[in-house]
Amino acid sequence: MKILILGAGGIGGYFGAQLLRSGADVTFLLRDKRQALIASEGLRIETPHGNFTVQPPTVTAASVTPIYDLIILAPKSYDLDDALASLENARGKAVVLPFLNGIEHLAALDRKFGRAAVMGGVAHIAATITDSGAVRQLNDIHSLTVGPRDPAHVELAKEFIALCGKAPFDSVYAENIEQALWDKWVFLAALAGMTTLCRGSVGEILATPYGEGLIRQMYDECCAVARLSGYPTGEAATARALGMLIAPGSPFTASMLRDLLAGQRTEYQHILGAMAERGIALGLPMDLMRLAHTHLAVQAGRG
Repeated sequence: MKILILGAGGIGGYFGAQLLRSGADVTFLLRDKRQALIASEGLRIETPHGNFTVQPPTVTAASVTPIYDLIILAPKSYDLDDALASLENARGKAVVLPFLNGIEHLAALDRKFGRAAVMGGVAHIAATITDSGAVRQLNDIHSLTVGPRDPAHVELAKEFIALCGKAPFDSVYAENIEQALWDKWVFLAALAGMTTLCRGSVGEILATPYGEGLIRQMYDECCAVARLSGYPTGEAATARALGMLIAPGSPFTASMLRDLLAGQRTEYQHILGAMAERGIALGLPMDLMRLAHTHLAVQAGRG
């Protein structure tokens, strides 16, 4: 299987480098500046358990050719249009596998490529790009969940998960990948909404008199949206989410907070705004989610 990964950021860079080390045929599609850096210094990965560097094959939008079986998309949601533009010469017969937050990107990709060419994927990792250009994994969480959205995807999805099984990260094949996408969105919207609104970690929020109740309320708001949309959050997903959202003393935050504090652009519209809009359309008040979204909209306006 020939794999093209668009970008070498926290998701694409980390998982792509691990796949490359395990023997997978991986090429990165990069902007000129990122390509020059990786050609000079390699793709450097920093993890809690040690660092490593790979020297991956790379192409640019101008040089890529349509020779791939699978194209992995992992840009920030606000960069999706630019990412798709860079794929004009790349797609050919390839199936697209997006690892983006939220759910709205699937409709956009289906419109462009057709549902039969778009798989579903969920990435769980806390990672960032350092000032020197390395990809830094911030904790031990690193997993990919992949599944078909069309019968044509089944064998390719299973083949990809088999490749992932040779790499040192967790991987899961999901029969209902859209449920997995909703489960992550519900969790992430609650986490990002609360940690950006309070500008603090889960542990700091829980240490206040009303923190746990507000976290639960925001999570319940998101669960209600999922339920009314036909993707009710199951007991196991709820237990996993609350295990992280109400862990006393936890330093856990959303990457959206890190981006906010660094003065960088955030995915607030794609994660919080889209959740609020869906909830309102379903007749839900979405009080906390609207407040969290408004806070970040104000901050974005100041930028």
